[in-house]
Amino acid sequence: MDQKVVVVTGASGALGKVVAEAALARGARVAGINHAASQVPTTANRVELGGVDLSDAAQAKNAIDAVASHFGRLDALINIAGSFAFEAVAEGDPKTWQRMYALNVLTALNASQSALPHLAASSSGRIVNVGAMGALQAGAGMGAYAASKAGVHRLTEALAAEWKGKITVNAVLPSTIDTPANRASMPKADFGKWVTPEELANVILFLASDAASAVTGALLPVSGRV
Repeated sequence: MDQKVVVVTGASGALGKVVAEAALARGARVAGINHAASQVPTTANRVELGGVDLSDAAQAKNAIDAVASHFGRLDALINIAGSFAFEAVAEGDPKTWQRMYALNVLTALNASQSALPHLAASSSGRIVNVGAMGALQAGAGMGAYAASKAGVHRLTEALAAEWKGKITVNAVLPSTIDTPANRASMPKADFGKWVTPEELANVILFLASDAASAVTGALLPVSGRV
C-alpha cells in the first residue's frame, strides 16, 4: 500500500475511520469523503472532504476529481458510505426502499463511475465495496436493506466483468460489525461473535493491495464467528 492513493467514502463512520487509519499505517495516502462536515486536519498524506452527498452524481464526480487533482493520481476506491434500516415490508414505507437504494447503491455507483478513469490510469486500480451477508438471504425486517446491498453485490460483479484486466472490483460481505451503535441496538447479543472493524479493515485493505491483483468479482464473506 506504500504511497498508493486511496479514497475511503464514509471515512468518518465507525468502519471508515478504522480503514482510513489502517491504510495510513501501511503507507498509503488517504482521502476521506463524507456527508458530514470534515473534522480531520489536512496533512501531507491525508485529506478529508466533508459535506458531499455521494447519492448525487455531480457531487461525487467533483469530490473524486478533487482528490485525484490533490494527490495527482488515484489507485483505490473503498466504498463504505451507506446506511441501515430495519422495517417490515407490510407496514413499511416505500421511501425507506428509496433511501436504502440511494445511500447504499447510488453512493457506490456514483463514486465508482467517477473514479473509473483515474483508476484505469493506475497500474493497480482497485475498487472494494461493502456488501452484506444479510443480503444473501433476507430475514424479517431486512427487505429494504438486503435489497439495496444485493444491488451492491450485482454492481460489484458487473464492474468486475466490464473492467477485467484493468481494474479489480471486489466486495466484502460482513455479518454484524462490532460497533457502538450495533451494541446499543442489540445489547443482549454475544458481541464476541461479531466481526470487528479491524478484522474487516484487514480484508478490505488486502483486496485494495497489490497482493490481490488476481482477485476480481469476488463477494467475500467476513462473518466473524457467527
